[in-house]
Amino acid sequence: MSLIGDKFREVIISVLPVAIIVLILNFTLVPLDTPMLFSFLLGSVFIVAGLTLFLIGVDIGITPLGGLIGNSLLKTNKLWVIVAAGLILGFLISIAEPSLLVLANQIELVTSGEITSVTILVVVSLGLAVMVSFGLVRIMFNIPLFKILTVLYAIVFVLAIFTTPEFLAISFDASGATTGVLAVPFILAISIGISIKKKDSKSGEKDSFGLVSIASVGAIISVMLLNIITATGSLDPVLDLNIPETTSAVEPFLSMLGPVLKESLISLLPLLVILLILQKVSFKLHRKAFIRIIKGFVYAFLGLVLFLLGVNAGFMDVGSSIGYTITSMNNNLYLIIMGFVLGVVTILAEPAVYVLTNQIEDVTSGYVKRKAVLLAISIGVGLAVALSMVRVVIYDLQLWHYLLPGYILAVGLMYVAPKLFVGIAFDAGGVATGPMITTFILAFTHGAADAKEGANILVDGFGMIAMVALAPIITLQILGLIFKIKSKKGGGSNNG
Repeated sequence: MSLIGDKFREVIISVLPVAIIVLILNFTLVPLDTPMLFSFLLGSVFIVAGLTLFLIGVDIGITPLGGLIGNSLLKTNKLWVIVAAGLILGFLISIAEPSLLVLANQIELVTSGEITSVTILVVVSLGLAVMVSFGLVRIMFNIPLFKILTVLYAIVFVLAIFTTPEFLAISFDASGATTGVLAVPFILAISIGISIKKKDSKSGEKDSFGLVSIASVGAIISVMLLNIITATGSLDPVLDLNIPETTSAVEPFLSMLGPVLKESLISLLPLLVILLILQKVSFKLHRKAFIRIIKGFVYAFLGLVLFLLGVNAGFMDVGSSIGYTITSMNNNLYLIIMGFVLGVVTILAEPAVYVLTNQIEDVTSGYVKRKAVLLAISIGVGLAVALSMVRVVIYDLQLWHYLLPGYILAVGLMYVAPKLFVGIAFDAGGVATGPMITTFILAFTHGAADAKEGANILVDGFGMIAMVALAPIITLQILGLIFKIKSKKGGGSNNG
């Protein structure tokens, strides 16, 4: 019961600020229809219950499975097995990631089917799968992470020259969306499962992080290549913010139940199949340990259903409505400030962020405090959403004006920040963009872009996820520099 209590307290503290902000807006700047407001409140309850169950499932089911797979891969000591496992697991995890499913459906909707959701899912998943394999090989051969990321982002910068603005935004957004509530804990567990078995404990600690960051670059490169190879030109977005009217707060939940059950089952079924196969041929866990992991999957499934119901039926319409209404006031300062506030409070509700921050504290034996990491991520994400609102209101400001100097700074910091923080920072960039960002905040951004005359929803409405992914990379490496300076002044050791 202590696990349930701990997770519940953790979730209620993170979700409550979002609900409070929306309630304040409802009674001040953005009055909401009564059914929509009650749907939001019901959605908040679903999200609290869903996140609690999901995080319990992650702890006792998904994360242990990833660790077992990592240990098994290390025992084989065969490069081809590791590469093949990375390809298969990477593809299955990505194509079932709820955040990517949401983003792919939104892209298909906005482009009127010019880019189908299946195309985005397959292309992004292939890119992530290739990079997961590459990241596992990096761990095995102790290749420094900063060197790998320097080369990969150099490739990204070159490809960006030949990529259209719409696909530039989609590629970076897909990178953030594919590393969400399902992919992050699993990939981290595989990475840690391999690296902790190394004889060099310091090297193992540093190699525990970085696999998520490498994997996410694969999504960027694959979408850019899709644009370049297929010679897809500019796309015409469909600007139609269609918030359905309803007289019942329960109706949206009933209509979403079927699709959410299907999505949740698709998300977890591949991993369950992998567990059953490997239990038979490799793991051979005792019955009690095996049943515990199965229970974890049940908790994760129930939690994912409740969470996605709460987000899709209770949060998305509210996000779009708030963004549209505030932008319609023609007060740009309101929009920018609200972007910052919503970015800060929403990131606290991301389950993947909690998974990462807890694992960071565990792996570093408390050297890196969870609260310090969470604070840095929250501030960074708040600034990222605020800057995205600036891009909505200033027509000539383009996404690459942010991303080019931002990633140059991020890559430069890799050479001076402690190497442990490099992996943590780039992984945090991936995990910050979970389902809350790809639904509530993306809906808020779309609403803002829809209300702003002259804005393009594909160019201005997308790209926010890319900004959110970049912010923690910079802020956490700066945090690493602070730790490094403090440790030197105190005469202690550091992980640089």
